[in-house]
Amino acid sequence: MWESQFRLPVATVADEVGTFRALGNTPMNTADLAAELKVDERALGIHLGALAACDLVEKRDGKWAATPAARTWLHPDAVGYWGGFLFRFRETNPLHAQLLETLKTGKRPVGNVSGGPEWERGTMSQEVAERIAIFMHAHSMAPARGAASQQLFAELDSLMDVGCGSGVYGIEIAKANPRIKVTLLDLKEMCAEAHKFVEEAGLTGRVSTAGVNMFEQEWPTGHSAHFFANVFHDWSEETNRLLAKKSFDALPSGGKILLSEVLMDDDGAGPWQAAAFSLMMLVGTLGKQYSLPEFRAILESAGFTNVQATRTGGGYYSLVSAVKP
Repeated sequence: MWESQFRLPVATVADEVGTFRALGNTPMNTADLAAELKVDERALGIHLGALAACDLVEKRDGKWAATPAARTWLHPDAVGYWGGFLFRFRETNPLHAQLLETLKTGKRPVGNVSGGPEWERGTMSQEVAERIAIFMHAHSMAPARGAASQQLFAELDSLMDVGCGSGVYGIEIAKANPRIKVTLLDLKEMCAEAHKFVEEAGLTGRVSTAGVNMFEQEWPTGHSAHFFANVFHDWSEETNRLLAKKSFDALPSGGKILLSEVLMDDDGAGPWQAAAFSLMMLVGTLGKQYSLPEFRAILESAGFTNVQATRTGGGYYSLVSAVKP
């Protein structure tokens, strides 16, 4: 339901900037299309992924093209062009303006409400931390249980949930695996909120917190695995390489890094659940939803090997895993 909010505005933005005209005339790769439309290439790739998931564009041999439906109803020179109808929604749907700004600038809209800026600054008020925690906890209860049921957690004796938010994943993993000890790592304000959920779950003996700025401070060591849920999708590829390297350095030989994420298809052209989530990342953070090949490149750059992904359910999530040799 919440992802459906992006279907119309991503199309009205494409109509305004000329995406359907350009791709209805000739197939193009993302870089050439960005140059023709004078928009940001990274943001355009995210928009195109959503348009592909809506069957308005398709990707073949690395080039995007308008689908027959888009050429019939969304090309400005077509007899059936719906532009006169769609024009109204450019003005009335607030997401249109936000997505248009991301496409033109490559940056999240100024003043957009998100937890992203607080994490970037490395500090937040307790009020903001509480708001973020209840938002993330509600969203993540189902995928957290899906992840916690995976067999590999039964083989671990300790786990650090990095960027834990409300701690919902670490808590569910501890519930499902009685022998594992979990450390929840996040900014100290978030840890205070996570501790409330730990107490409510009756897990204060096995789940602890560590108030650490994951970018600037040293990480606790001694854990057999590091777990990241909806963390890498908040950040650029460059920042994720930094996180992967910090994880690699803090893990022992044989230690595992685990990412719970909704994956894009390898070609970046869907599925809708990942593409819509990626649009939310575009307007609220510095990141996007990544594909498995993109995660493989990030993790291998830090030294990890044997990168794999397993679907876990609970909202289209996958668990990406890799090992420190």
